[in-house]
Amino acid sequence: MCGIVGYKLFNGVSKSQKEDLSNAISKLGQRGPDSSGIYFYNQVGIAQTRLSIIDPSEKGNQPMSDSTGRYTLIFNGEIYNYKELSHLVANHQLKSTSDTEVLMYLLINEGINCLEKLNGFFALAFYDKEEDSLLIARDRMGIKPLLYYQDEEKLVFASEMKALFSFSISKKINSEALYWYLKLNYIPGSLALIEGVKKLEPGHYISVKDQRIEKSSFVNNDDQDQSNIEFESAKNSLVERLEESVKYRLISDVPLGSFLSGGLDSSAIVALASRHHSNLSTFSIGYRDHKFFDETNYAELVAEKFQTNHTTFSLTNDDLLEDLTDIINYIDEPFADSSAIPTYILSKHTRKHVKVALSGDGADELFGGYYKHQALNDSLENSLKGSLLKFLNPLIAQLPQSRSGSWTNLIRRANKYGKMMKMSDHERYWFLASIVNDPSHLLLKGVGFERIQSLKNLFLSNDPDFNQYLDADLAMLLPGDMLTKVDLMSMANSLEVRVPFLDKNVVSFARSLPAHFKMNGRQRKRIVHEAFKDILPSELYYRPKKGFEVPLLQWLRTDLLRDLDNSLFNSDFLVHQGFFQAEEVMKLRKKLLSNNPGDVHATIWALYVFQKWYSNYFV
Repeated sequence: MCGIVGYKLFNGVSKSQKEDLSNAISKLGQRGPDSSGIYFYNQVGIAQTRLSIIDPSEKGNQPMSDSTGRYTLIFNGEIYNYKELSHLVANHQLKSTSDTEVLMYLLINEGINCLEKLNGFFALAFYDKEEDSLLIARDRMGIKPLLYYQDEEKLVFASEMKALFSFSISKKINSEALYWYLKLNYIPGSLALIEGVKKLEPGHYISVKDQRIEKSSFVNNDDQDQSNIEFESAKNSLVERLEESVKYRLISDVPLGSFLSGGLDSSAIVALASRHHSNLSTFSIGYRDHKFFDETNYAELVAEKFQTNHTTFSLTNDDLLEDLTDIINYIDEPFADSSAIPTYILSKHTRKHVKVALSGDGADELFGGYYKHQALNDSLENSLKGSLLKFLNPLIAQLPQSRSGSWTNLIRRANKYGKMMKMSDHERYWFLASIVNDPSHLLLKGVGFERIQSLKNLFLSNDPDFNQYLDADLAMLLPGDMLTKVDLMSMANSLEVRVPFLDKNVVSFARSLPAHFKMNGRQRKRIVHEAFKDILPSELYYRPKKGFEVPLLQWLRTDLLRDLDNSLFNSDFLVHQGFFQAEEVMKLRKKLLSNNPGDVHATIWALYVFQKWYSNYFV
C-alpha cells in the first residue's frame, strides 16, 4: 500500500518538473511512511512512497527496476495471487519475495495482457525506457485511486489530487462536477472538481508513447450464467469463494486485524478469518453520547463467539469533533459522505495496533443491502406498499423527518419512497441515490439537461431490472463514494484496508446470480443472510440497518453552527465567490433549525466541506 505520482513530458526536459515531482511525493507521505523513491529518465519521472506489507525489506522498495534497467515499476496495492502467478515469470531471477517484483516481470513478459490475471487491488505505472512508453492502470473495482491531468506539454498522474497540485495545472472549478457533488455528496465516474483532471475508471489503463495517449479497459466481463443454480448450492459456493478470498487477504508480513462493526458483512469476514488466523484482532468504535448510532454490543457478541482479541474504542462527542479539522484538511477534493468521520477515527485507533485491516465493504452493492434496494425492488414489482405510500405522500411529507431518531428516520424514508413511486424506473434510481434530486437552484452556473442525462445513461439503462440497479452501484457508488472514503481515511492514518467481498471471483459470482437470491420481499441481501445464519449470532438478524453514521444534524445545529455562519452562511462572501445562489443557501440555515430538517444537513455538510476545501486550496 503506497502513494504514487509521475509525469510524462511531451516537449523536452524541464528541471522544474523534477522539483515538482519531489514536492508531489512529499505530499503523499501518510500513504507510505516507510520509504520513498524517485526515478527520472529523459522526459519521464515517477515516484512512490511505501507502506511496506509484503516483504518489508529494502528489496521490496520502489521504484523497482529489472536487472537490465530497461523497465521500472511503481505500484500501489497488493496482488494476492502473486505466488500462483510467479510460475509465469520463471524465466527471471527474483531478488525479493514481494508481489511487486512478480508484477513487474509479468508486465515485462505479457504487457497489458497480465492485468486481467491479477487478483487484488492496484494503481500502477510501468515505464519502458527503450520504447519510451508509459503504462498506467487501475484495478477492476476502483479500490485504489488514480487521477491524471493532460495538456499539450505533459501528462501527470497521482494517487491523490494534492500531489497533482504540485505541477503547473490550472485550478478552475468544473461546474458539472460541482453539480454532481451537491446531488450525490461525492463526484462520480471520471469527473473531478478541477477542470482538466480526470479519474481513471476502474479496470482501465492508459498507454503513452510519444504524444499518443490511448485509454481502454482490460476487464473481460465473462461472468458465468448462474440463473439455473439452486439456492442451497449458491449459498455454499458463496461461503467457499468468500473464505478463499479472506485467506488471500490474510497474507501479510506485518500485524493484521479486522474491522468489526457488528453488522452482517464485517461479522461474516471475521467468522471466516478466525478459521485461519488464531487470536484475530478486531476493532470497533462506539458512540458513548449517541446510543442511537452505537452498535458495539453486536460487535462484541461476534468477537466473543469467535474468540477474537477485540478492542472497542468508545468515543464521546468531543472525541468525534476533535479530529474533524484533520479529516477535512486531508480531503483534497470535496467529499461529503459524513461516514468518513468514523472511518477516519476507526482507522486512526486501529493503526496503533495493526498495519492491515479487513473490511466488509462491497457486500451491500453486490447483494442489495441498502433500504433503497428494497424500495427499488418493490417498485419493480408494483407492490401494495408502494401504491399506498404514493397515495399518502402528500400527508407524510408534512410530518417531521430526520436521520437522528427511529420514527423521524422512518417517516423520512417513507416520504422519499412515496415521491419515488411517481417516477420512471430509471429516474427512481437517481432519486434514491441523491441527497438533492436537482441541486440546480443552489448553483449560479447550471448544467445542461443533455450533459446530466449523458452521465445517467452511462451508468444505467432506461429500462433497468434489479441487477442493473446493483451494477450501477458497483460502477458509480462503490468507487466514487465507499471505496474513496475507505482509501482516503485509512491512508490518512497509514493503514491498509482489504476488502474480501470485492475479490474478482466473489464479484463475478455475485453479478451472475438471479435477483431473487439477493432481494426477497423485505429481506435484503438474502443470500448473505442465509449463508451465514448458522454461523453468526442470531442477535445480528432482524434488526434495523443504521449504517456507519455520526450525529451530523446535531453538530450542525450546535457545535458547528458558529463556524457555518462564518464559512458558509455569509451572503456577501457567497456573492463574491460566485458559485452559489446566496439566497438559496441562506434558506438552508432556516430549514436546518426547523422542526422538520429532513436531509438538509447532508446538503449543508457538502457545502461546508466545499468551503473548507476552497479555503485550503484557493484562498
